[in-house]
Amino acid sequence: MQLTAELVALVERKEPDPGPEAGTTEHTAGDFAAMADAVLAEHDPEHLWVFAYGSLIWNPEFEPVEQCRAVAAGWHRSFCLKLTRWRGTRELPALMLALDHGGTCVGIAYRLPPENKHGQIARLLEREIDANPPTNVPRWITVSTAEGRLKALAFVALRSGKAYAGKRPLAEVASVLSRAAGHWGSAAQYAFNTITKLEEHGIRDRNLWQIQKLMAAEIHCRKRQ
Repeated sequence: MQLTAELVALVERKEPDPGPEAGTTEHTAGDFAAMADAVLAEHDPEHLWVFAYGSLIWNPEFEPVEQCRAVAAGWHRSFCLKLTRWRGTRELPALMLALDHGGTCVGIAYRLPPENKHGQIARLLEREIDANPPTNVPRWITVSTAEGRLKALAFVALRSGKAYAGKRPLAEVASVLSRAAGHWGSAAQYAFNTITKLEEHGIRDRNLWQIQKLMAAEIHCRKRQ
């Protein structure tokens, strides 16, 4: 892997939080509770599974009781969400992963504890959804595992959402990720953590692997300047 922790450290920084973008607000606890109600009204499983494809793999913020490799057909991971805070700014927006339509995504399915499904879903929503109205939205999808197919909660890109960035050339994505940062830190750190953890699970996403090569080359080039 060409992108290393040492290279990421060269671009690591934090920027002031600019707050919600014009035309958006922050969700309240009541909003997340209502969204959790809607998620469970659509499907109330005996076992709550969550499909992780990005930061939920390296920073889940929950304690799963079971996990397994899973494949989501009809979806692919893509840096298709624009962030103007968190790991980006208004002047230099970052890009974040979401599931977008088409292709196939290999990730990890986590089974959460059986207690308080509503509360666990509300916490996931609070973690994954950053603007109101949202672009990264919850959806029940079917994934395949070694033990068979199951329905899992995932977060997918709403193509009509304000923060949807669409498909970008990999070189452009790599350039953004190697330069952007926000009050949570750099987009490079986010990408590095995700790709590293996927590798630890034996998952090599072809596009992400190319992106990390391009990021390493750009950071090297800027270091020499």
